[in-house]
Amino acid sequence: MSKNPWWGKLLRFIAILLMGITSLFTLAGGAGGACVAINPTGFGENMARLAPMQWLYILFVVVTVAIGVMLTRSTVLLAKGRGKGYQAGLIALAAGVILGGIHIFVSRALRGSSMPVDAVVYTTALTLVILLLIRIPPVWNGVRFDRIDSSGDDLGRIAGASTLAACGLLTLTVQYWAGPSHTWDGTNWADAWRLSMWILGSGLILGGLAVASWDKLLLKRPKMAQREN
Repeated sequence: MSKNPWWGKLLRFIAILLMGITSLFTLAGGAGGACVAINPTGFGENMARLAPMQWLYILFVVVTVAIGVMLTRSTVLLAKGRGKGYQAGLIALAAGVILGGIHIFVSRALRGSSMPVDAVVYTTALTLVILLLIRIPPVWNGVRFDRIDSSGDDLGRIAGASTLAACGLLTLTVQYWAGPSHTWDGTNWADAWRLSMWILGSGLILGGLAVASWDKLLLKRPKMAQREN
């Protein structure tokens, strides 16, 4: 197989990283929205305006989490060099933009604001645009998610490890960057589950380190076996 150009590898890395971050935002947005969807009157007067459409917000949560799972699967497939991850990713991203657009419209109509949904939709739209631009024939021939260099391309592993680490850092710091859009009546709800976020974020970072060093651990095993013999 031919070798991917450096710029193709860079674009592939960026695409995988963006897909992973979008997956995290989508899953967090869906799971985080469950509280308001189940109990809209428990988060202040502004959120209480959503009560008449509670059924719709519960549906938003379920579908958003499903899209987040699809995006996570696509990210893993892209990191592994599976071409079908690209098509699946496009479908999930498009679904996320459409659903998010409806969510934004309804929230603004009911309570005059749609944050924090906006951030998730904007990130999803950006990732979708990047993946569509990559599909331009001259660019696609250099990126090709389904092609691995004959020289031993481990970019997918590096991109996967970097994505896990980046998502871990975002999870550990969520109370700071998501605080302004998640504060109602003086309570920062992005910091409501600090221990859970700390455990999840730390796990993602450790997972990234494990993925990054996995091949080195495998290479050490034969040497250790030879010494024992």
